Amino acid sequence: MQFSLTKTAGLVALAFAAGLGISAVSQVQPITLQDLKPFDPPAKEPMVITPGAKLGDASSDAIRLFDGKDLSGWKSLRDGSEAKWTVKDGYFEVMPRTGDIATKQEFGDCQLHIEWATPSVVKGEGQGRGNSGIFLMGHYELQVLDSFQNKTYFHGQAGSIYKQHAPLVNASRQPGEWQTYDVIFQSPRFDEQGKPTRFARMTVLHNGVLIQNNSQIYGETFNDKPALYLKHPNKGPLKLQDHGDLVRYRNIWVRPL
Repeated sequence: MQFSLTKTAGLVALAFAAGLGISAVSQVQPITLQDLKPFDPPAKEPMVITPGAKLGDASSDAIRLFDGKDLSGWKSLRDGSEAKWTVKDGYFEVMPRTGDIATKQEFGDCQLHIEWATPSVVKGEGQGRGNSGIFLMGHYELQVLDSFQNKTYFHGQAGSIYKQHAPLVNASRQPGEWQTYDVIFQSPRFDEQGKPTRFARMTVLHNGVLIQNNSQIYGETFNDKPALYLKHPNKGPLKLQDHGDLVRYRNIWVRPL
């Protein structure tokens, strides 16, 4: 037996009405095709861009944050001088005890692609193995860690929004292998009193696998206390953490949204 959309919707409406004890059919109107209004048309024609030649390549509208040659787009957060991490063979590597580095450019809502690798020679365990971090706007950390057969607290492993959300799965590659994060980040908003009117959110693919699904961020990342929102501008730098391990980074680009 076949039903039209109108007849099917009408039967559903009658059943719902009966469940509520409504006896007058006239009080429940079935949905018709004429009631289904289309979405509002776009305000303007979408911009034409050229996607990357292969997976992981930057699109034509992306901003490259590392060209494989130097760290001229980065600075040391310790004193504001040029970043002192080591650059070689198309990547750069943490130079322990020189401090965190951050981009000179600032971003809010964005799409981020970044590739990283932990040391191939395994030393330490837990948080002491291949530890670094990627801080969106300089405040909200996506954890970098050697989580291949390496146990640690669940919301501190690779792919976690540090101390807030564990990844949905552990998609880590072996130590020394290059790994990718593809991130969609929504920045927070604050009122005049500094209270958040919109929480930050993050969606993350780790090596092509969804590990954070529009996860709501509870506030700024702290190691020793609960997350807390502190008012800041609508744009901020991308920060990379010096945790003392020789973590490498390459092919970093961002698309402001």
